[in-house]
Amino acid sequence: MKNITNLNKILIGLTALGCMSAIAAVPSVQAQPAYGSYVGAGASFGFTSGNSAAGESSRTSGLIAARYKFLELPVSIRTQILVGNSTAVVPTVSFDVPLNFDTDVYIGAGVALSNTVDTTPVGNKNSFVIQPGIDYTVPNSNLVLFGNVIFAFDAYRNSPGTSATSLQTGLGLRF
Repeated sequence: MKNITNLNKILIGLTALGCMSAIAAVPSVQAQPAYGSYVGAGASFGFTSGNSAAGESSRTSGLIAARYKFLELPVSIRTQILVGNSTAVVPTVSFDVPLNFDTDVYIGAGVALSNTVDTTPVGNKNSFVIQPGIDYTVPNSNLVLFGNVIFAFDAYRNSPGTSATSLQTGLGLRF
């Protein structure tokens, strides 16, 4: 039993040493202003439904997206407008992590403002949202390919506690 305990201590020590070495070897990544702000258009695809008897089925809609990137901070303000039978506005604040000069991933939090009778890809009720996503700047251009998922919590009026999930993708023009 004592040998197993010592072996565990050795394994934990080696694991910690390996993790510290890996962290020390990774070059420091700094948020860069190269990604910039953009406006764009695309599509939104709803994957979930609320109460189908109440007409709360999943929807597909058009998308207008905007991102304002703070140059000195790894933070952006994003807004997506989902336009279809009904309209939803989803403003979020995101924390951006650059992967390389052309690509960054982010996680945002905000609200879905969709207090409507018809369902949108993010439901038909105002709700809290989490929004992970990715932005890719096309090299030597001002074009940005973007995509994200919106998880809207308690998003359906006639289905308490039911969340909505939607995928957004599109093309933006950086400024």
